[in-house]
Amino acid sequence: MPDGTAADAMLRVSDLHAYYGESHILHGIDFSIAKGELVTLLGRNGAGRTTTLKSILGLVGKRSGSIVLNGREIIAMPTHKIAHLGIGYCPEERGIFASLTAEENLMLPPEVDAAGAGRGMSIDEIYQMFPNLAERRRSPGMRLSGGEQQMLAMARILRTGAQLLLLDEITEGLAPVIVQTLGKVITNLKGKGYTIILVEQNFRFAAPIADRHYVLENGKIVMVVEAQDLNSKMNKLHDYLGV
Repeated sequence: MPDGTAADAMLRVSDLHAYYGESHILHGIDFSIAKGELVTLLGRNGAGRTTTLKSILGLVGKRSGSIVLNGREIIAMPTHKIAHLGIGYCPEERGIFASLTAEENLMLPPEVDAAGAGRGMSIDEIYQMFPNLAERRRSPGMRLSGGEQQMLAMARILRTGAQLLLLDEITEGLAPVIVQTLGKVITNLKGKGYTIILVEQNFRFAAPIADRHYVLENGKIVMVVEAQDLNSKMNKLHDYLGV
């Protein structure tokens, strides 16, 4: 597997600093991910994991360093242009339209048409991947369960054609059976060639599906664990995560 210095990375983040107002949140983040990989950003609350995702998209007050996507520097680009390069963001708060039906939510996202982005999934493909949404297609977003809302949030970014998926705490507060379903969906997406960065508190969910784990603490990456080294580094990992 490629490491954090991989020259052939789809996304390479180098010396990334991020700020909210006067607060310095990220202190020189470095990591990379190759096409088709799934990596996690692990750490306690406040470690900087969500800020890292938002910084990739330019959703912070100020950032510096380097973010290279498919060989193109994007650190100075506005968010809407970055999204059109094929990045899909599923925020922790999900961001669906509560008053619209599930299917209306799926009809809204535009397809990104920049180089490197793929064709967005059709409605039929979405329903094959998320049968629950097919059953609830006429239900308003506010009447969907938490798990169904999460599926809808993921489905919306798949409709755009984004190939790099930034997924923030997608299992939080969900029943185990829904978490299991999402695990199968993500494994399926990885098998289709999607590249995924997963912020996750549920380590038992993340561990078996990731190629590599980055552990953040106080806005810095303090540990990198490849999938094949997971067992040998589990005790140290538990110390950082407090589990």
